[in-house]
Amino acid sequence: MSKPQTPFRKPLFISSLVMSMALAACASNPSTDAQQNDPWSGWNRGTQSFNDGLDKVIIKPLAQGYQWITPQFVDDGVTNFFSNINDIGVTINDFLQLKVSQGGMDAGRFLINTTAGVGGFIDVANMLDLPKHKEDFGQTLGFWGVPSGNYLVLPIFGPSSPRDTVGLIGDALLNPLTYVSIFGGAAVNAATAGSRVLDVTDQRAHLMSTEKVLNEGAVDRYDFIKNSYQQNRDFLIHDGNPSDDSDPDVPDESSDSSPNNGAAAVTAPGAANTDKKAVHFLELTTPQ
Repeated sequence: MSKPQTPFRKPLFISSLVMSMALAACASNPSTDAQQNDPWSGWNRGTQSFNDGLDKVIIKPLAQGYQWITPQFVDDGVTNFFSNINDIGVTINDFLQLKVSQGGMDAGRFLINTTAGVGGFIDVANMLDLPKHKEDFGQTLGFWGVPSGNYLVLPIFGPSSPRDTVGLIGDALLNPLTYVSIFGGAAVNAATAGSRVLDVTDQRAHLMSTEKVLNEGAVDRYDFIKNSYQQNRDFLIHDGNPSDDSDPDVPDESSDSSPNNGAAAVTAPGAANTDKKAVHFLELTTPQ
C-alpha cells in the first residue's frame, strides 16, 4: 500500500517565499540604514543615558528648586542678563555670515539693553521691536559650507555634531565670561563659575514643559531628540528655508509620488526664539 503524497502547491510556495523575503527585508533594512545614518549610535545612546542620569540626580532637582524659590521677575531678569551677553557672539556671527543689517540690529540690542536695560536685566530692546536672533559659530561654519558630520552626543553638552562641537569652542571664545575666567583671580573665577551654573540652571528650568512633551510623545526618546536637533539646526543654518537636498524630511512639492494632497505648516523646533519663518510641512488628507 503506497503512502499518499502531499500535493505540492507551487503558487502557494512561491507566495510564501516572496512574503518571507519581504519580511526579512523589512526586518534588516531599517537597522542597516540606521547604522549608516547614525554610525556612532552606540556611543551616542550611552552618553545620552549618562546625561539623563546626571540630569535626574543633579541638574533637574537644582532647576526645580530654582523655580520654586525664584520670583518670576527675578527669573526673567536672569534670563535677560545671559541673553544680553549672548548677543555679543550673535552680533559677531551675524557679520561673519554677511548679515550686515541683522548684525546692526543685534549690536543695537546689546547697547540698549546694557545701558537702558540695567546691564541686560531688562529687555528694553524687545519693547522697541528689536527681536532676539539666534546665531552661533556652528551656524557660521555651516553658512560657509562646512559639513555637519555625523550626529554626536557630547557628555554634559548633549546633542551636537563635529561641526557644532567646533562651534562650541568658537562660541566660548566669543563669550566675555571666558576671558574673565582666564584672567581673573580666584574670587572672580568662583563668581564666573557660579554664573555659569546659574545660566545652566535657568535654561534647564525653562525646559520643564518641553521635557513633559518629550517623555509622553516620543516612541524612541533617542531618535526623537536626534531628529529634532538635526531639523532645528538645519532650520537655523538656512534661515528657515532649507533646500530639499539638505533637508530630506521636507517633502518635494513637485513630486508626483506623494499620495497626499494639501499641506499644513508646522514650525520647526526652536523657531520660537527667532524671527525666521518655517517651511517644514506635514502632509494631511481627509479620510476617504
